[in-house]
Amino acid sequence: MKKYVYHFEEAYGLGKELLGGKGAGLAEMTHIGVSIPQGFTITTEACSLYYNSNKELPEFLVKDIYQAVKEVEKKTGKKFGGDKNPLLVSVRSGARVSMPGMMDTILNLGLNDNTVKVLANETNNERFAYDSYRRFVLMFTNIAKGHPRDDMDKMLDDLKKEKGYKLDTEVKADELKELVKKYKDYYKKTFNEEFPSDPYVQLIEAVKAVFRSWDNERANVYRMMNNIPYDWGTAVNVQSMAFGNKGETSGTGVAFSRNPATGENKVSAEYLPNAQGEDVVAGIRTPLKIEELEHRMPEVYKEFMKTIKLMENHYKDMQDMEFTVEDGKLYFLQTRNGKRTPKASLKIALDLLDEGLIDEKEAILRIDAQSFDKILLPDFDRDDIKNYKPIAKGIAAGPGAGTGMLAFSAKEAEERKAKGEKVILVRAETSPEDIVGMVSSEAILTMRGGQTSHAAVVARQMGKCCVCGCSDAIIDEKKKTVTIDGKVYTDKDTFSIDGSTGNVYLGAIKTISPDLTSGIFARFMKMVDENRYLKVRTNADNPRDAQKALDFGAEGIGLCRTEHMFFDKDRIFSMRKMILADKLIDREKALAEIEPMQQKDFEGLYEIMNGRNVNVRLLDPPLHEFLPKEEKLIEELAKALNKSVSDIKNRINELSESNPMMGHRGCRLAVTYPEICRMQTEAIIKAAINVTKKGIKVEPEIMVPLVLEVKELKYVKNIICETADRIIKEANVKLTYHVGTMIEIPRAALLSDEIAQEAEFFSFGTNDLTQMTFGFSRDDAQKFLPSYYDTKILEFNPFKTLDTEGVGKLVKMSVAEGRKTRPDLHVGVCGETGGDARSIEYYHNVGLDYVSCSPFRVPVARLAAAQANIKNPRK
Repeated sequence: MKKYVYHFEEAYGLGKELLGGKGAGLAEMTHIGVSIPQGFTITTEACSLYYNSNKELPEFLVKDIYQAVKEVEKKTGKKFGGDKNPLLVSVRSGARVSMPGMMDTILNLGLNDNTVKVLANETNNERFAYDSYRRFVLMFTNIAKGHPRDDMDKMLDDLKKEKGYKLDTEVKADELKELVKKYKDYYKKTFNEEFPSDPYVQLIEAVKAVFRSWDNERANVYRMMNNIPYDWGTAVNVQSMAFGNKGETSGTGVAFSRNPATGENKVSAEYLPNAQGEDVVAGIRTPLKIEELEHRMPEVYKEFMKTIKLMENHYKDMQDMEFTVEDGKLYFLQTRNGKRTPKASLKIALDLLDEGLIDEKEAILRIDAQSFDKILLPDFDRDDIKNYKPIAKGIAAGPGAGTGMLAFSAKEAEERKAKGEKVILVRAETSPEDIVGMVSSEAILTMRGGQTSHAAVVARQMGKCCVCGCSDAIIDEKKKTVTIDGKVYTDKDTFSIDGSTGNVYLGAIKTISPDLTSGIFARFMKMVDENRYLKVRTNADNPRDAQKALDFGAEGIGLCRTEHMFFDKDRIFSMRKMILADKLIDREKALAEIEPMQQKDFEGLYEIMNGRNVNVRLLDPPLHEFLPKEEKLIEELAKALNKSVSDIKNRINELSESNPMMGHRGCRLAVTYPEICRMQTEAIIKAAINVTKKGIKVEPEIMVPLVLEVKELKYVKNIICETADRIIKEANVKLTYHVGTMIEIPRAALLSDEIAQEAEFFSFGTNDLTQMTFGFSRDDAQKFLPSYYDTKILEFNPFKTLDTEGVGKLVKMSVAEGRKTRPDLHVGVCGETGGDARSIEYYHNVGLDYVSCSPFRVPVARLAAAQANIKNPRK
C-alpha cells in the first residue's frame, strides 16, 4: 500500500515533490545532525488524496497519522494528551516551493483544560502555559474553523488597554486564564459546540485545515503570480513543540545566512525573547537584533552561528531558517533556500561562485528569470534626494525606491491603481490577505514587523520596495491617517520611501535607473550570453525604445509595428485622408505624404540598430481604428477635407466591424488596398538604401501579418518584391531583403509546410494565435478569466504564459512542418510570451532561433534563454 506519512529520519532523499520543501529540509537537517524537534511529514500525495476524497481524510490515512504520533511519543518520552509530560505539536504547511505566508500553521496543538494545568505544574510557569493555550484556541478558531480573528484579537487589546499594558508579555497568568475562558465561550457561541478537547480530533482538523489552505484565495493569487501548478499540492509537517515563550532564557527568531536585501555575506537575523514564531513572522512584535541572543546566551549564540555555516555549506545556497530557544536549548524548526531581492540574488550567486561552492552554470540557474527585470528598478536621484529630509525611519526590507499617495487597505490600493494612481500601501502590519494590495502598490510601509515579517518576505520576492517596523509612524487604518511627530498625513499626501535605507520622505522624489554597463550585472550577463543559444530581439517602433533595448542587450528588432508610426499628430491627418478617399488616385496622394515620414522612421531604427536585424511588420489593425470617434474631431476632419459630417460618419460606419480582431486587417488590407503595401515597401527599402550608403549594413525583414493561406502570402509577396526590386534597380545598389510572415492563425500553423514555400522566416504572433486558438477575445477575456482560475479550469493567463498543451503544440508542429519545406527557415516569436521565462524555455526546446520582447524584458529573456540551454543544450 502506498505510504503517505514519513518520519523525518526515514525521509532523507525522497525529494521536495513528495515531502514539500519544508519536509525535505527537515529530513535533510536530521541527516546532517542539526538539532530539530521530532516529527513527521504527511506528503503532497496525501493532499491530492484529500481533495479527491471530497475534502476528507480517508480512514486508513487517519490511522497512519495516529501511528506516527505514537512513534513521536516514543522518541520524545511524551504523551499526546497525557496527564504527565504532555506532547504538544505544531502543524505546518510545506509546498515544494516556498510560499511565505500563503498557507496556514497551528501551534501548541494538544492543549486542553487538563494538559494546560500539567504543563503549568511541570514547567513551574503558569503564565507560559496559559499564554500557549490562548494562542492555540485563537489559531484553531481562525485556521481550523476558518473564522476571522478580529473579535478575539480585540479581547486581548481591550484587556491590555484596561490594564495599561503595552506588550503582550505584560499580561499576567490569571488574566490569561480569563482570556482563554472568553475565547472558548466565544467559540461555543459562534459554532454552537464546545471547543474540542481531544488532541487527536484537534490534530485531524488541523491537518485538513492546512490542506484546505492550499486552495485559499491568497495561495491561489500567489500561485498564479509565480506559475505554481495547482496539482502540486502541499505537504503537512507535524512537529513536537519547542517553546520560545517559557521565559527570559527562551525565545524565537528567523535567520538568513546572508543579507536577503543586499546579498552581503553576513548573517542577517532577528530574535524575540519570550515569544513564539508567529510573533516574528506576523509582525505582531518588532524583534531585536541577533546580538541580543549573543548578549543573553553566548554559548547558544556560538552554536547558532556554527549551525548556520554548516547548513549553508551543505545546501550551497543562502538559507532562511526559523529557530527557537527553549530554556537555553537551541532548536532549528526549518530551513529553506531563502527568498531574496533580485539584486541580492545576483550578488549571492556570484559570491558562491567565487567561493567555489557552485559552478558558473549553477550560478545562472540560481537566478529567478521571471523577476529578473526587478533588478532594473529605479533608485532615488542622488541630487534630488538632497532636498529632502527623512520624516521617519524603519527597517529596510524590500528593494528599490517607491513614490505614491497613501492607501490604507489592499482594496483601496487596488481600486486607486485601476484609476491610474500611484499609491503606497501603509498598514500597521500586513497579512497574507493584503497580497492584492501589495501587487497594486509602488511600495509598502508598515508600522510593525521586521525583515522577516510577511510584508518583507513577500515584497522581496515581488521586487517591491518595502519599509517595515517604522515605529515613528502611527498608522490608523480606520481613520486612514499616519501620524509622525504629531503631524497627521492622509490619503491625499505623497510619501517616498527607500527600501535600501528604510528612510521615509514627504513628497515625490525623482528616481533614476541603475547602471547596467559595469559591475556584477555586466559580469553576470556576460556569463549568461556565453551560455545561451536563442537570440533575443526587441519589439520597438521608435528610436527611444530601440535604444533602451540595445542598452539592455537586444540583438535586433523582432517586431516593428508600423501602425504606431501613423498615430503621431503630424501624420494622422494624412492617414485619415487616405482612408476616407473615394478614388485610388486620392489614396495614393495621401500615401505619398506619409511615405517620407515612414522612411525617416525606418532610417532612424536602422541607424540605431547599426547592422542588427530589423523586422518590419506591415500595417496590421483595421482602418477604422485610425478614424476619430468624438463629434468635435469628426467635425474638424470634415471641415479640413471639405466633406460633410454625414459623409465622414457614413464612411466610419462602413468601416466599422462587429468583430474587428478577425475582420479586415493584416494582409487582407494589402489584398484590398495594395497601394498601402507598396508605400510601406518603398519606405522600408529606400530607408535601407540611404542607411547602407552611410556604411551601415542593412538587410530588411518585411513581415506580412495574419496570413492564412500560401496563395494569400504569394499575392502580397509579389507586390513587395516588384516594388523593392524596382527601387533597388533604380538606385543601382546591391541590397538583400527577406520576406516572411507571422504565424498567428491556427490554419496557418496547420499549413506551415505550404506557407514556407514563400516565407523565408516565421514569427509567431502568440497574442493572436492564443486568441484564435482559445476563441477568447484578448480585450474581453479578463471579464471571465477570474472564474476560470477560481474553478481551476485554467491556472494561468494564456496571454502571458504560453499554453504549451494547445498553442504550444501548434508552434511545435509549425516549426517542424515549415523546416521540412525550407530547412533554413528562420523562426522566432514576437508576442507577449516572448518575454516570459517559462515560455522561453519551451521556445528553446522546440527549435526557435530567437525571441522578441519589450525592452525591459530583454534581460529576462537573455537569462531565461541561457537557463533553457543549460538544461537542454542546443548546438
